[in-house]
Amino acid sequence: MMAQTILVTGGAGFIGSHVCEALLARGDRVVALDNFNDFYDPAIKRRNWAEVVRSGGSRAVLRTGDIRDAQLVESLFAEHAFDGVVHLAAMAGVRPSLKDPLHYEDVNIRGTLTLLEQVRLRRGLRFVFASSSSVYGDHDQSPFSEAHDVRRPVSPYAATKLSGELHCFAYHHLHGVPVSALRFFTVYGPRQRPEMAIHKFVAACHGGGPVPFYGDGETRRDYTYIDDIVDGVVRALDRCVGYEIYNLGESATTSLSELVEWIGATTGRPVPLDRQPMQPGDVRLTCADISKARAKLGYAPSTDVRAGLARFVHWYRAANGLG
Repeated sequence: MMAQTILVTGGAGFIGSHVCEALLARGDRVVALDNFNDFYDPAIKRRNWAEVVRSGGSRAVLRTGDIRDAQLVESLFAEHAFDGVVHLAAMAGVRPSLKDPLHYEDVNIRGTLTLLEQVRLRRGLRFVFASSSSVYGDHDQSPFSEAHDVRRPVSPYAATKLSGELHCFAYHHLHGVPVSALRFFTVYGPRQRPEMAIHKFVAACHGGGPVPFYGDGETRRDYTYIDDIVDGVVRALDRCVGYEIYNLGESATTSLSELVEWIGATTGRPVPLDRQPMQPGDVRLTCADISKARAKLGYAPSTDVRAGLARFVHWYRAANGLG
């Protein structure tokens, strides 16, 4: 395949920086748009981007700005002949969205529409949209299939991701925009955001203090290692035709109690816990049916949770000078 120029929104973030590196590794040129907000320490994103530049050099271009800034977005599309867009930028997290739903609505929906308005003007430009397993709500059918009813989201964050999928379909229907909408299932690995559970549990093992442990420990999640997610994203970009929704997960579940036990075993240290009741917006289970992604994308996740946790702990210790 010939080298392409790809816009990656949220390109300095956890998933975005890894996607940028994967695209650069195969010879593409990447333009990252990131606003370095304070949802978590912006210095972490700066370090992520420094890693991207080390791998891509001058083929990695960074623009600092907001996806809601229509003038900035228009200038980016005018300046670069993009072959595709990987739209990862968003306000993330279920629980924070309960506290500030209007901000989540503004960033996640208006920001997506601002990008789609430029994409529709450029015929055939592929659009990969990062959705979420949260759109399934507290579903009682497992594993979760793309064909399931998703009309009952249980958090503002989930509602914004479902709305994003619907707007993408409208632009495909009206303007022929090719779209791959990807429902990510609990992504973890090196550079994971510090407020996410695995990162917090591992930090707690290394002196970070007790971590909230919600519910009875029987909630189960489909934890997906970053390398597998990135592989799925790149495949979805390359095979972006029509309008398709894909689950990207490991298709295996781990209970919260098992996760804490395995982190303790991997670090060789106990995980200090602050037990709390289940929180509004939480769901009992996530589990991906990935048969569609396997068949249409060749997606084949290969990192089980125990192996992925070992890699994360190794990265965490190295990144924090813990040997």
